[in-house]
Amino acid sequence: MNFKGRTAPERLGFQLAPMIDIMFLLLSFFVASQIYAQWESEIDITLPVATTGEAPTRLPAEIIINIKDDGKLVVNKRAFDQNGLRNLLGRIAAIYPAQPVIIRADKKTAYEHLIGVLDSCRACAIGNISFATSIAEE
Repeated sequence: MNFKGRTAPERLGFQLAPMIDIMFLLLSFFVASQIYAQWESEIDITLPVATTGEAPTRLPAEIIINIKDDGKLVVNKRAFDQNGLRNLLGRIAAIYPAQPVIIRADKKTAYEHLIGVLDSCRACAIGNISFATSIAEE
């Protein structure tokens, strides 16, 4: 007697769940990498124009210090006073001695605010300082 009966062979199909998993992981990777690649900058700062400026190569773990026209200091979307900035820079410089710093000062910022930030960098032994400017429009 034949107890097996006739069964049709199982058809192979396209597995959609692993493909969705891979697409989700790729999407997560690109979103995360885009977030880390953005410049930390304040939108309401108008940078001075430099005719001979060049687009810099980004260094890892740069600190971007934004100086608004009224003298407020903003780092990573947090406001600091001069003492708070000096404490932050001191803690970072103790861990990373060659810490790069970019200063983005509004073109209407008083000179004394810029000198205060430079003095804080000097007090923390940070010498790798750059100034951000905008590109001249033709």
